[in-house]
Amino acid sequence: MADLFESASHDEPTDAPRPLADRLRPKTLVDVIGQDQVLGPEGPLGTMLASGSLSSLVFWGPPGVGKTTIARLLADETDLHFVQISAIFSGVSDLKKVFEAAKMRRANGKGTLLFVDEVHRFNKAQQDGFLPHMEDGTILLVGATTENPSFELNAALLSRSQVLVLNRLSLADLERLAQRAERELDRKLPLDAPAREALLEMADGDGRALLNLIEQVAAWKVDDKLDTDALTTRLMRRAAKYDKGGDEHYNLISALHKSVRGSDPDAALYWFARMLTGGEDPRFLARRITRMAVEDIGLADPQAQSVCLHAWETYERLGSPEGELALGQAVTYLALAPKSNAGYVAFKSAMSAAKKTGSEPPPKHILNAPTGLMKDQGYGEGYAYDHDAEDGFSGQNYFPEDMKRGVYYTPVERGFERELKRRLDYFAKLRGKRGGS
Repeated sequence: MADLFESASHDEPTDAPRPLADRLRPKTLVDVIGQDQVLGPEGPLGTMLASGSLSSLVFWGPPGVGKTTIARLLADETDLHFVQISAIFSGVSDLKKVFEAAKMRRANGKGTLLFVDEVHRFNKAQQDGFLPHMEDGTILLVGATTENPSFELNAALLSRSQVLVLNRLSLADLERLAQRAERELDRKLPLDAPAREALLEMADGDGRALLNLIEQVAAWKVDDKLDTDALTTRLMRRAAKYDKGGDEHYNLISALHKSVRGSDPDAALYWFARMLTGGEDPRFLARRITRMAVEDIGLADPQAQSVCLHAWETYERLGSPEGELALGQAVTYLALAPKSNAGYVAFKSAMSAAKKTGSEPPPKHILNAPTGLMKDQGYGEGYAYDHDAEDGFSGQNYFPEDMKRGVYYTPVERGFERELKRRLDYFAKLRGKRGGS
């Protein structure tokens, strides 16, 4: 896919119609809108260019933020020959041709900036193929990816590159881009202020998308300024950026989970709705909501799990969209429930202890002795039946004999765990009196 500011083919007639996005491609890095954290004087690229030393790079960011543009302009700034390939359409034979051409170019005193779009789509062997050519200076690699490089790129490739994060364009950035488009078109967009803001929001941080929308709006023959309702009637709203298998999926579920943990029902409902409108499977959300009840509410409100399971069952019976309301109500309940991760922490601590002491046998007094031989070995000897003890509590030790007693569950002073803490303290006091370790 062509980048927002990718230059037109040299074979294209100069008088051929050109899309607005093509006409507005920056000619220098100074003209790039946004990404000041990377391109500014104190940013990594600004610093590299000022020092005259450019290293291999990986641009990580959403679509339409100028990854290809910046790579092309870097080649111009450093007098490198620019070569662009896409990992979607290129194979091993294509890479060999690129590397051979770069070697010949280098022999003639010209370096090569190789821009690889969707670099994460190359497999491990293909990614490894870049390494020797990066190390001997045949190419300066600039990769672009919309996926987290930590998960998608080889460690060897990452160690030889600097990862730079490119952000989605802010509303202020998009407004600057819209003004630049109006100057190019030599007319203002026929929108009132709220409709103009709505148009910027439709772009969802994607500059290319905004210019495509502006080109549509500018072509309308209208006498008066359009309001938001008229704009949305004429324009199909662009689908929210959401990839159920990509970073955005994990980012939004993280936002939902942390909003619930932070007891903010409004934020939790917003992220829940964002995932639904993005096409997330409500059953996935039902599972994750139930996990939140177990992990972050726990025994501070034991009913929370039941609320989630009942909401899940309601969804299964009603389906979408009606059943989604039940899941939304469960989200609200969890956000407002008392919070405790004491049970979660206790379980992890017990698992850690079990891995360290996994060969320790139970104490013999709590082992059953169904045979005479086992009785002779002392199985069951000295076991105190708790129902026969005072207060129904014997206070015996149930940990392995050679293991120090562990303390894993420490309830908080919130919700039902207040009562559980009272009970825990009561039994601990009795255990101390009755000699249990």
